[in-house]
Amino acid sequence: MNATYVEVAMANSFLSAFGAFIGGLFIAGFLILAVRVGMRVLQRESRRPRPDEQPHLPKTGAVHEIREMREPDVVPLARNESERLMPYELHPAPTKRSDDQRPRLWTHGPRGSLGHT
Repeated sequence: MNATYVEVAMANSFLSAFGAFIGGLFIAGFLILAVRVGMRVLQRESRRPRPDEQPHLPKTGAVHEIREMREPDVVPLARNESERLMPYELHPAPTKRSDDQRPRLWTHGPRGSLGHT
């Protein structure tokens, strides 16, 4: 009986090894196919820009952040009630540059968030 179990175990291990080998071949074939398809897709894409076609910094150097005080830009009123504002009469941004560029200081008052009531 012992010899029968050994033969069955050897047969199962051979089938398992053969199945793993076939599975490995299948995965390797799929990976090779995926690489070939990827290479074809890359060949169809437009060419990459050359170094002289890349964007460059302006001659004045890098552009830096600008800090400025802004104030609300009020929507202009129509001349009379029957008129309507046209898109070209509106401003492109909801705020505009303030005439007074001094930074506003924190004022302590009844509505302050520093614990003062």
